[in-house]
Formats: sequence, C-alpha cells, structure tokens
Amino acid sequence: MRPDMSAENVDHTAEAARLERTSGLYPEDAEALLLRAAAHLELSGDRPAATALYDRLLSTSESLDSPSLVRALKASNLWEYGHDAEAKAIIEGIRTTAPRDPAPWVIVAESLESHDELEAAAETFTEAAALLLPDPGSGVAEPPHSTHPLLYGRHRVRRMLGLPHDDWDTLADTLHSSPVSLDELHDPKRVWSLGSDNPAELQAEISRLRAELGAYREALSRPFPVAVLHWPAAELAELLTAYPALSGEYPSHNEHLSAIESSLRELSSSGTANLGIVTGTVPSYEAFAASEGTSPEDPALLPQYATTLAARGRAVTWPPQRGTACWCGAAEGYEACHGH
Repeated sequence: MRPDMSAENVDHTAEAARLERTSGLYPEDAEALLLRAAAHLELSGDRPAATALYDRLLSTSESLDSPSLVRALKASNLWEYGHDAEAKAIIEGIRTTAPRDPAPWVIVAESLESHDELEAAAETFTEAAALLLPDPGSGVAEPPHSTHPLLYGRHRVRRMLGLPHDDWDTLADTLHSSPVSLDELHDPKRVWSLGSDNPAELQAEISRLRAELGAYREALSRPFPVAVLHWPAAELAELLTAYPALSGEYPSHNEHLSAIESSLRELSSSGTANLGIVTGTVPSYEAFAASEGTSPEDPALLPQYATTLAARGRAVTWPPQRGTACWCGAAEGYEACHGH
C-alpha cells in the first residue's frame, strides 16, 4: 500500500499531486490512486494533507472497495502526528466492525505495536486470526498469502511479550521461508546486540535485519505482475463486433481462454514470477485507446492495455489458490476447469 521509496529519490509531494490528477482521469480506480497519493503525502511529512485525502475518500464510503482499510490508514496516520485519542477511537471501531479483509487488521495492530501497546496489539492480531483463519489444527491447506502478515505480526508481538508458542505461532514458523527463523527475527534481545562492540555480533545482526527487511518488503510491496489480458465471452463478442480487425487475435472464445492458460504456464515454467490476469471491458479499452490517440483496432494496443490495467491494480494472481474458482469465471474450481 505504501510506496517503498526513499525521500532522496522521489518528490513525494509532486507524486501525490500526479496521482490525484490521474484519479480524475480514472474514477473507477480513484480509491487505489488516492490511497497511494496519501502514502506519498505521509512520506513527505504532510500528514494533515494525507488525513484530508483519507477523509475525502471516506466521504464517499458507499463506493469504496474497503472503507475499513481507509479508516485504518487514517488512524495510523493520525497517531503519528499527535491525534492518538482519535486514532484509538477509529481502531476500536474497526475491531468492532470486524472486517473480512486482513489488511486493516494488520495496519491497526502494527500501529498499536509501534506505540508500545503490545497487549492491545496481540489481542487485535488474535481477533483477526480467529476471524479470518481456519483453526490451525483443522488440517486445512495453507492460508491465503494476504493473511500471512497477520500470523507474522502476531508471532512478533507475542514473542516480545514473552508468551509461549501456540498453534498459530507454529503455523507462522512453517510459512516463514527466510533462512533466519521467526524466533530469531522477533527476539527482543536483538536490540541489545546493536550496542555491542563485537564486530561479529554486529555483522550477524545486520544479516538478520536484511532478512527481515526483505520479508517485510515482499509482504507489503509485491512485484509488478506480468499480466495477461482476459475477455469474458460477452465482452469479446462485443469487441469483435465493433472491431472485426481483431478477429485474428481471437479466433474463438474457447481458444482465447486456452491461450491464456498456456501462455501463463509457459511463463511460469521459464521462471517468471508473480503472474496475473486482467479482465478487459470494451468501454475501458475504448477509453484507453482514446487516451493513447490510437484506434482500438490496432492489435499492438492490447498488451499495452493489459499492462496499464495491471499498473492500476486490476490484476488477479495466477494460478488461483487450490479450491478457489477458476479465473475464467466458470462455476467449477480451477483444478476442475483450466487447472486440470
């Protein structure tokens, strides 16, 4: 959510202004664009302006994909410039409404943690885990990637509180792929090693910090996806009726779906990571063509359109998780449809 760039390399104020302008051109993506703009404002130090953007979004909360996420980001931002009472009230409201998205839970729990309210942070992480994760002893397959930060954050706070491991902590250990274990990463005594005069201890701590930073960046800032364009049947029929020159790209809808799956499998086998699928619509495609000053009949525009949709946060991860619906929109699960 928050841009992973230093103030030395980015003019955050200018980038926030650019994103605000872009949100006017793409109102359907205004939420994502304005959240990024607010993040840049926070990085620039203009936290009141960031709060104003969060309030602007919340004034139209009926059209938001995740009002709880916006509220969580607002609370975190408010607390950083002295509005802790208001921030705590918002956090309590989020815990009461119990959103089904893990991101707001992670943000408010980490905000509590960063202000040394460790017991409240642990309670918040545990509430989220109980709501969003299956019982760790139920034998259910690996939880969704989006919930991993809940488990890692809960593990970290409980380690700082000196609490014994439970089943969710064990699951966090299992999911963690860094060569440095979570117990070591989250050891409260690590902070003391930073004051050591022993070069070997300092070098070991630097290695641990690098590993932790890498895992944190991976969780919060996924790489830009390589996205393949998908047209639902009705959209493809409308597209080819309006622009028959594109028929050579899409001989039939079934062939189009098969080509998507085979392309993604080929990319995956070649080592390409973080693959995704973006779904096109004719009005959106026509608007993109107009913005590029190009005819929609130009086949070269199609991959550019896919890349732009991905850049605007419209890509869904491929392959789908086991047991979830197929990306093509069919009623069957992915394994029984295009994943067989």
